[in-house]
Amino acid sequence: MKKHHTIIIAGAGGIAEAVGLLLMEWSDVTPTLFIGDRNHAKAKKVAHWIQEGTSKKGSIQDFHLDELELTNEMETILRRGDIILDCLPGSQAPRMAQFAKDFDMHYANLTEYVTETSQIVALAKNAETGFILQTGLAPGYIDLLANGLFQQFCMDFEVDKVDKLEFKVGALTNHAVAPHYYGFTWSPVGVATEYLKDTIVLRDFIKTTLPPLSERASIVIDGITYEEDLTSGGAADLPEALSGKVRSLDYKTLRHPGHYAWIQEQLSILENTEEAIKILQQKMEQVIPHIEDDQIILYAAVEGKDASGILRRREIAKRITPQIVGKHKLRAIQTTTAAPLAQAAQLLLESSLRGVVLQSKIDPASFLNGNYIVQVYGKTTS
Repeated sequence: MKKHHTIIIAGAGGIAEAVGLLLMEWSDVTPTLFIGDRNHAKAKKVAHWIQEGTSKKGSIQDFHLDELELTNEMETILRRGDIILDCLPGSQAPRMAQFAKDFDMHYANLTEYVTETSQIVALAKNAETGFILQTGLAPGYIDLLANGLFQQFCMDFEVDKVDKLEFKVGALTNHAVAPHYYGFTWSPVGVATEYLKDTIVLRDFIKTTLPPLSERASIVIDGITYEEDLTSGGAADLPEALSGKVRSLDYKTLRHPGHYAWIQEQLSILENTEEAIKILQQKMEQVIPHIEDDQIILYAAVEGKDASGILRRREIAKRITPQIVGKHKLRAIQTTTAAPLAQAAQLLLESSLRGVVLQSKIDPASFLNGNYIVQVYGKTTS
């Protein structure tokens, strides 16, 4: 941030604490932060954790974010804010976005939930402030990386259409054991949700939906074999934005080999009901541990023929590991999710963007080489 801003962080989980610390440590001008959560004690703990971890001086205050009503304390804080960074579960996103609109604030969120995103698009359509949606890791960074690859490919090879645009992310443990070959590094409900909701893709240049976990394959990245499969949400709005320009486009989640077979076993005895996500989450949490040491593997590729008919392919792969920020060590899932959120905040606060800003509407080159992004992902060149 090049100017002072008052930033409200909704939520007090791992991403909330990470984005708060990144904003304090890496902003040119230290912001004022408000941390709100339905569990006030949790918000207080996160505010204290950020204060302890930063080397910068600045105001960090906690507050009770009531999940049902607008309290006097909340109203006072919302009137002071310049932007809401929504780190709450996706189901809360429309409510937080409505607060942003009502109190003339910018808004950015992380959720991959499709229905809630559509609701925010409708309510923020004519807003006087900016709303950047789905701006975490996936959806978020990976979509900008893929879109940037596509744009550069078309420019360099003098074409306007390509055959394939594929992008994949795995939030993984360093080791994997039978039978599940997995460890939770982020929200269990998020994992269960992406395994059970349909995914939006392009096939034969047309946007369509496919069942999750319906196109499993193996991929070798930097000499290591992973499994990939379709999951929901990660493609953001690229299927719509690139319809007619890309023959085949999809987002897939990377996992250690063996995990998807185990998940398929769980799903085979699960009835397709509204409770399916909750039941799968419970089944996973019974046997899958939460693990602190993590890594993020990401991969994007574009393939097509150049103007002279020669088949070309460009690829980018990255591996992100835990990182020291200030006086704290952040997990890879924290930095890779929080950095795009912080970058989105700066973009909104220091530009003239208004209304809904989906991932395809953000300039990939400038965003991917922004201050918060580069310190986590490194510089991105085509």
